[in-house]
Amino acid sequence: MEKVLVLIVGAGPSGLAAATCLSEHGIPYCIVEREDCSASLWRKRTYDRLKLHLAKEFCELPHMSYPSDTPKYITKEQFVRYVDEYVDHFNIFPKYSTSVESCEYDEVSICWDVIARDLVNGQVTEYTARFLVVATGENSEGIIPTIPGLHDFPGDVIHSSYYKSWNNYAGKGVLVVGCGNSGMEIAYDLASNGVETSLVIRSPVHVMTKDLINLGMRLLKWHLPVKFVDFIILTLANIRFGDLSKYGIVRPDMGPLLLKAKTGRSAVIDVGTTQLIKSGVIKKMDGCHVLTKVYVINKMQNGESLLNANGMPKRELPNPWKGDNGLYCVGLGMAGLAGISCDAKSVAADIKSAVDSMGPF
Repeated sequence: MEKVLVLIVGAGPSGLAAATCLSEHGIPYCIVEREDCSASLWRKRTYDRLKLHLAKEFCELPHMSYPSDTPKYITKEQFVRYVDEYVDHFNIFPKYSTSVESCEYDEVSICWDVIARDLVNGQVTEYTARFLVVATGENSEGIIPTIPGLHDFPGDVIHSSYYKSWNNYAGKGVLVVGCGNSGMEIAYDLASNGVETSLVIRSPVHVMTKDLINLGMRLLKWHLPVKFVDFIILTLANIRFGDLSKYGIVRPDMGPLLLKAKTGRSAVIDVGTTQLIKSGVIKKMDGCHVLTKVYVINKMQNGESLLNANGMPKRELPNPWKGDNGLYCVGLGMAGLAGISCDAKSVAADIKSAVDSMGPF
């Protein structure tokens, strides 16, 4: 058994940011991670050509900027290197290969009882924590829907998180289902390298450029109304791309920045995919009626005050990161790395306030 003041679950960017912010307040913590490294999603489950879509100033973790010679838009390799330097700089020592199996709040001891298993040797540890920070990430699980006939399909079926590059698909035909950033960029990677590519576009989506989104982010810093900023960048986007509805790409009713704030749905950053759709290089499909939308449900006993049925925060701004009984979440607000930083600072400050007002643990 181990008694800890704060237990952080997850050593991705969210968990590391929370750890750093707690350290800045002098709050001791323990951080556990089921994978064998930090930021495993970035290291193991991202495609080779990935670059961050926002300028580096919007993609920093708390209390540490990128080196001055870092380019404006960084690659995944540069981000992973930044994470490693972050871990070293702030002396963060996650317990890797440790999977949390259950969390239950004990109203008598006023603590969280957490059961975790070492995936290497099978040893079970019971943690007693006054505060519990869930930092497992909004993209930690990849789900492939149950599709009639899928088991009889003779080709390969993979989730986008396991896609690396077009090299594995040379000479084949590929159907990409989904027109989010991953789907659109994977389709571009395939088609621009000669792979026969089709793309299913089912939902309305905003197509923007990196520069337009960054313009919008900068304008928001001046405290301009979100709807006004959306009007500006949408006008510029329509000039840039023209009417995409004739190609099956329909914009949502809500503007891109407001949509992100309200629902977490990001605009698609165009890397050249729309031109390939316009030219017919990428064959656009209207949909596939046998596909269904599947949600990942994170179950936690006594955690109903924090997460909804989809495993996302119930509470809206300004404090979606806070639950009851010392339960917090970081990085589940679908606000990217900037949201992670904001969450981590808020959680650490709230825990510091609670620690100052409570008795010895």
